[in-house]
Amino acid sequence: MPDVITLTGLTVRGYHGVFDFERERGQDFVVDVALELDLAPAAASDDVSDTVHYGELADDLAAVVAGEPVNLIETLAARLAAVCLRDGRVAAATVTVHKPQAPIPLTFADVSVTVRRERG
Repeated sequence: MPDVITLTGLTVRGYHGVFDFERERGQDFVVDVALELDLAPAAASDDVSDTVHYGELADDLAAVVAGEPVNLIETLAARLAAVCLRDGRVAAATVTVHKPQAPIPLTFADVSVTVRRERG
């Protein structure tokens, strides 16, 4: 099994959704990512340049969530996975996008979509 870096609970305001009011008012989206990669080089060197800098990754993911609106969280999740795979060391990325304030007229805890993308 590959090594994994996880970033969970990244909360960012976005304007995604199919309804006009979602685009106007926005809402918080919560992102979880798991990156599969070999962490042995970083463990051996103890140098952040030998791994994915998760602070920079968080900034890049937040920029996508706060950026250009899309209709579906499926689309948003796919875009975020593509951001994760920009680093050539990442073999696969699993991304979950939570939309806890989705416009559902019933009591619910969360709506989420999870995608997994592999290099190549």
